[in-house]
Amino acid sequence: MRKYLILLVAWLPLAMSAQHNTWERPEEEQQPVKEKINKDAKYLKGAVPEVDGKVVFSRHFSAPGKTANQIFDIIGGYLEKMTTEGNQTENSRVVIKDKATHTLGASYEEWLVFKSTAIMLDRTRFYYTVQVNCAEGSADVSIMRLRYLYEEERSPQHLKAEEWITDKEALNKKNTKLLPISGKFRRKTVDRMNFIFNKIDTLLK
Repeated sequence: MRKYLILLVAWLPLAMSAQHNTWERPEEEQQPVKEKINKDAKYLKGAVPEVDGKVVFSRHFSAPGKTANQIFDIIGGYLEKMTTEGNQTENSRVVIKDKATHTLGASYEEWLVFKSTAIMLDRTRFYYTVQVNCAEGSADVSIMRLRYLYEEERSPQHLKAEEWITDKEALNKKNTKLLPISGKFRRKTVDRMNFIFNKIDTLLK
């Protein structure tokens, strides 16, 4: 009997240990596998809109309680301010300010910087126009005629958005990745458009 008790006492910890490990292992196996995050997801299919074969970024803004004149002054003031920002050239200007029809038009020439280090500056001139139609409590803003002048000091390349940053031109065949060169233009362009739209949205609130 004593021999049996000794064997039982020795067996119990092993049994408990085995039972504990068996219970833990399935839980470890059930831990969800972390999906690899695609940092370029927001730049993929559909990020660059096209209208009748032309690249046009547009957004409708609601501004409840604001008159067409107030909205005209707010957006017009921002478009004027943009022309003096550090990334702009002397060719950026507001060309239409028609308060009677509450329409605005501006033309910009600015720098888009891809990479800047002590030994390298990779950038492009970026051209686009902005058209604004203001109404009571709302505004419609469109950005169009996008084009680039790249490597102007070495081998100038004149690039139109329609030929360079569309889904067809800047994405791989599966639409899952940006192409190395045109992709960087697409990424920076989308970021710039979103910045402008978000700024206008904030000003109208």
